[in-house]
Amino acid sequence: MLKKRAIVSVTNDLYTDQRVHKVCLFLHENGYEVLLVGRHRKGSPEMDERPYKWRRLNVLFDKGPLFYAFYNLFLFFYLLIKRKDVLVSNDLDTLLPNFLIHKICKTKLVYDTHELFTEVPELVSRPKVQKIWLKIEKSIFPKLKHVITVNQSIASIYTEKYGVEVDVVRNISPKRKFTKTETRGSLGLPEDKFIVILQGAWINVDRGGEELVEAFSEVPDNCFLVIAGGGDVIDALKQKVEQLNIQNKVTFYPKQPYEALCQITMNCDLGVSLDKNTNKNYQFSLPNKVFDYIHSGLPVLVSDLVEIRRIVERYKVGEILNEVSPGQIANSIALLAKEKERYLEYKRNTVMASEDLNWENETKVLQEIYLKND
Repeated sequence: MLKKRAIVSVTNDLYTDQRVHKVCLFLHENGYEVLLVGRHRKGSPEMDERPYKWRRLNVLFDKGPLFYAFYNLFLFFYLLIKRKDVLVSNDLDTLLPNFLIHKICKTKLVYDTHELFTEVPELVSRPKVQKIWLKIEKSIFPKLKHVITVNQSIASIYTEKYGVEVDVVRNISPKRKFTKTETRGSLGLPEDKFIVILQGAWINVDRGGEELVEAFSEVPDNCFLVIAGGGDVIDALKQKVEQLNIQNKVTFYPKQPYEALCQITMNCDLGVSLDKNTNKNYQFSLPNKVFDYIHSGLPVLVSDLVEIRRIVERYKVGEILNEVSPGQIANSIALLAKEKERYLEYKRNTVMASEDLNWENETKVLQEIYLKND
């Protein structure tokens, strides 16, 4: 007897998307044959070993309208010819072909929207392009039966806008099944410094990287900064480090496989998440890096966004900034580096928070969606 086949689609290159990987693992562990479909980009790393199948589609264009047009066209025909019992569309940029195949083939469709897609800065600054994506969203969203998103704020916005019930599955790290094997020495990090980390696959504009680097021209010399990941401001941050002549206080790591990134994080002291309230998408964001920090035993320093504030205040795992400015960031880092008892209390609280905030608890919603016939 054939297993049920779930085809999960994204527009990224699959390598660092931990939320999608966790959903694929859940489906695989619950009896589905899983096929994850993304794209191959110039410079995409080799895929790591996974217990489910994956495929990267080659598209002539790497970005812009032509990329989305061709990718959606390729994805439509790819989905059309493949055996499938469940389609999982991740974000608006894969929804149209999935919805069309859902209608043609009468296949169950689950829409997993990771953000307020039409409110990202890249679209807000380009209203004509934003209008196209809004039109796609408005034409399809009210017709969807199974919708998931990453926090209650975003779920409430979509429900109010389209009258559709939206389930919440937060992008929380799973319980750690590996231990700390790297040391500061093996990673080339200073042994005697208070190390602050900003991690993320997409360290982009308005995510506080610039202010964080500037803050390190003011923090005490016993503080050190790690920036681990990729994004469109990384080169600018490296230039700023040179301009401020703080190369001895900052180091950069490129995008890492998840376990390698966790090894870096576990060797740090403080995790930062500094998204600014410049658009609705960031205003209601709940970055998975916050949970990675907590699971690594790191207190956090975060910007004052509604969903992040709920986590930090409820579990008392760190400090919330009044504003994302170099002065505020520098003062808060210096305070946590100096006041050991305050810092250690936050660190102890991360252990208790990890028992509640984990992917295993979040999958209860996925069980209702994927494991019940409808």
